[in-house]
Amino acid sequence: MSNHVCPWWIGYFLLIPFRRRGQNPRVILSPYVSAGMTVLEPGPGMGFFTLDLARLVGPDGRVIAVDIQSKMIEALRRRAQKAGVLDRIETRLVSSNQMGVQDLNGKVDVALAFYMVHELPDADGFFHEVFDVLKPAGRLLFAEPVRHVSEKAFAASLQKAEQAGFKVESRPTIRASRTAVLVKK
Repeated sequence: MSNHVCPWWIGYFLLIPFRRRGQNPRVILSPYVSAGMTVLEPGPGMGFFTLDLARLVGPDGRVIAVDIQSKMIEALRRRAQKAGVLDRIETRLVSSNQMGVQDLNGKVDVALAFYMVHELPDADGFFHEVFDVLKPAGRLLFAEPVRHVSEKAFAASLQKAEQAGFKVESRPTIRASRTAVLVKK
């Protein structure tokens, strides 16, 4: 898999309204996220999913968005402020080798890894970190782009996730994506 990180300026293109027609965040996330939950979103970019996550968790919930690019985090914060949901979102600038979210161990209900695992230098470490932060029976919604990640490479990632302790719960359909919902065993 590639370890090429999407440049920050591409984040603007990922926000285009047309994208919602095939990848509507509310439709994708609402089966897994509800009011009061704590959600971890690594690699949120400029917040295509983050703002809807914040609306779904409501005023008593929390979204922790971690990214390695400060310009992505800055744009996400501006968009969240404008949308009136910044108070529900915690942003963290992290390293490319580790998220550094040990303070969340056992406290996260759902994690969303959307189109970002293929950019990581250590997918094994990533799946272990996510496993650790999830509550028992917590879920990881994991999706990769079909244009960048082959079925074989996606299967290899699923194997790494299973080695970290996850079990594949389902394989929902999301346009242009290879997708799995993983549950903490």
